[in-house]
Amino acid sequence: MTDHKTGTREEWLAARKELLSAEKALTKQSDELARRRRELPWVSVDKEYRFETDEGAATLHDLFAGRSQLLIYHFMFGPDYTAGCPSCSAIADGFNGSVVHLAHDDVTLYAVSRAPLAKLQAYKQRMGWSFPWASSYGSEFNYDFATSQTKEDQQSGRGEYNFAPADGRPNLDVPPDNPWVVVMSSGTDWPTYTRERPGMSAFALDDGVVYHTYSAYARGLDGLWGMYQWLDRAPLGRNETGPWWRRHDEY
Repeated sequence: MTDHKTGTREEWLAARKELLSAEKALTKQSDELARRRRELPWVSVDKEYRFETDEGAATLHDLFAGRSQLLIYHFMFGPDYTAGCPSCSAIADGFNGSVVHLAHDDVTLYAVSRAPLAKLQAYKQRMGWSFPWASSYGSEFNYDFATSQTKEDQQSGRGEYNFAPADGRPNLDVPPDNPWVVVMSSGTDWPTYTRERPGMSAFALDDGVVYHTYSAYARGLDGLWGMYQWLDRAPLGRNETGPWWRRHDEY
């Protein structure tokens, strides 16, 4: 017998209609936030970033692939990783189906990581992905967009994440049997793993000039994580006490 509240169909319908009003209000609020995102001032990107792609060396301008809008997912895959971050991998599982639709609405979607291109290509093949993935190895791109941290900054407590100062030192000394470390490890030690951070950034190309228009981090990426949108509508919700997900070939 369930411990959850039960009721008649009529009681359910009345409660559902009340919830629908709140859902509609949230949808309208989300539409308003989207409008405000579009109204953010654009900042020209003057630095010349270099990337390695399946097609060869590329600039940020090249990543647009002939379109006027570029969305980049900052995928946690550092040079010392042997596999991509499991959380980023779960998010990226939804990219393949979106890339073609976005391309037909003048938007290019790319993942970018600091690992060398050969590592990204091997992992991409393992995961069965086809979306574009560029290496920023040797570039300051990830640092400038607050998704990577140097060892020196990490050890000194300097850094910024999600538009606020971020001191990661308290999280460096973790027990070796910590389940979070087991789940999130990518073939490297915990301090090295945590020097990479997830995020997304948006860019516009107008009259040959690249502009940075938007970035989001941490819970700001929730909407990109398809499985959580489903779980939020499941009977038990996210129902989690810690990381439970794996790369899709590790279940």
